[in-house]
Amino acid sequence: MLPEKIVFIGVVINLSLSFWYIRSIFRSGTRPNLVSWFIWMLAPFVGTFLAIKAGAGFSVTGIFMAGFGPLLVIIFSLFKRNAFWKIETFDVVCGIFSILAFLLYILTLNLSISILFAIISDGLAAVPTINKSWKFPESESISVYLGGIINNVLSLLVIKNWDFAVYSFNIYFVLINIIIIFAIYHKKMLYFKNEK
Repeated sequence: MLPEKIVFIGVVINLSLSFWYIRSIFRSGTRPNLVSWFIWMLAPFVGTFLAIKAGAGFSVTGIFMAGFGPLLVIIFSLFKRNAFWKIETFDVVCGIFSILAFLLYILTLNLSISILFAIISDGLAAVPTINKSWKFPESESISVYLGGIINNVLSLLVIKNWDFAVYSFNIYFVLINIIIIFAIYHKKMLYFKNEK
């Protein structure tokens, strides 16, 4: 196990790559889906509270940053005209299901079940961004997702209490960020494979 302070390296990397993503909104045509980003902000903040309640220490930093980065993206997106992706019926349906899962997790008294509902909520919120990234990869930038992977891997390395409520969100964030990066780069990978 690594020293707990190593999570601050993840925080710096995550913040740097979040600002790189925000920069791409203003310079490169990145257009975040605000349905996804709003729930990605909300669920980790509550997840942070629940993980602390479950006894998480510095490992909760990755979960907190998973909410703080989206908060910054939302704020800066509102300053750039036409910066965010057009919201469609599919996005709204995913958003409604995410909020329902989120409400269920707030109302559940069991900490592990609450965390599971928070993960489901966050995962449903990711669907519109995964869909958009798959169809229009040029509308996304991998920087913030790469930061999420690094930050949460470092957070996993300092966990002392391997309880589901403590580690599950970190593992989920690593996996969902890998899925989004794959959605962004799948066309380039197929092109590269066909060139061989």
